[in-house]
Amino acid sequence: MKSGKGKMKRPNVAVLGDGGWGTTLAILLSRKGYNVSLWSAFSDYGAFLRKNRVNTKFLPGIKIPADIEITSDLKAACLNKQLIVFAIPSKYIRGVLKKFKSLQIDNDAIYLSVIKGIELNSLKRMSEVILEELGRIKLAVLSGPTIAYEVAIGKPSCAVISSKDKKIRRYLQNIFMTEKFRIYTNEDVVGVELGGSLKNVIAIACGVSDGLGFGTNTKAAILSRGLAEISRLGVNMGAKKETFSGVSGLGDLVTTCISTRSRNRFVGEQVGKGKSLGSIRSHMQMVAEGITTAKSAYQLSRRNKVSMPITKEIYSVLYKNKSPFKAVKDLMTRSKKEE
Repeated sequence: MKSGKGKMKRPNVAVLGDGGWGTTLAILLSRKGYNVSLWSAFSDYGAFLRKNRVNTKFLPGIKIPADIEITSDLKAACLNKQLIVFAIPSKYIRGVLKKFKSLQIDNDAIYLSVIKGIELNSLKRMSEVILEELGRIKLAVLSGPTIAYEVAIGKPSCAVISSKDKKIRRYLQNIFMTEKFRIYTNEDVVGVELGGSLKNVIAIACGVSDGLGFGTNTKAAILSRGLAEISRLGVNMGAKKETFSGVSGLGDLVTTCISTRSRNRFVGEQVGKGKSLGSIRSHMQMVAEGITTAKSAYQLSRRNKVSMPITKEIYSVLYKNKSPFKAVKDLMTRSKKEE
């Protein structure tokens, strides 16, 4: 990983996951001159991407550079790579990690998780899942207000890279930062991951509000009180409170709650309009992490005895068939409190 002069060498990169965000990061690094492989879990879609060089399912209209190697061979994608990026939906990551581990790829890579989610049952953050499966590795996470399409077309955006290792944070900051994609660093891995995951639940709540025809006042209330409950849980779990007012907290929350490209806000909007969760999922190509995270977050709030009323109501709407109108009424008529 180091050159003869003691500096970190320019890495070859494997991006595992051909969703919108994985594809965007592969394109971003390729444009910066990095040697990049993009792994697709499905061989037929990988072949489609190699031929057409456009990810029509997840990132339509954006050309994939010819020098990005697209493969469905996990070992080939990761061989001789010094940076491996996990961009796989949270519910699939453990399975991919087990497959990855079985390949016994001998390298000293740095690993970066860009996954926003909390594993069901174990209630572990993604970095915890990765470390549990791969052991002692060099690991960081990237999170923030990053609508993939906007980053891909070069609209000014920012994100945070977090790791307990200061050298890794700064190394990755230099790799990913461009004139249009500003990267900050933060040592609070717990806060960065929780902010990126839990905001998806609040985004569903904002979508429900949109679907019910409510206004700006309602969305502002959900945003501000949603941030309060995310912060409560995060601090209880060891995060720094100030992380949640930063890019990976408030920044990501606002983006996901207001963007028309937000999958989680869209899910909530459809629920608010009276559609069933099963029907919504059947018509979506991309994964809306907030659906699963609503269940994980509700369980975390109970385990840690932290009040998360918005999360509780979204869980009830998604999994207990509670009426969205009844959920709103119950939120509005709770006992009086100080802010």
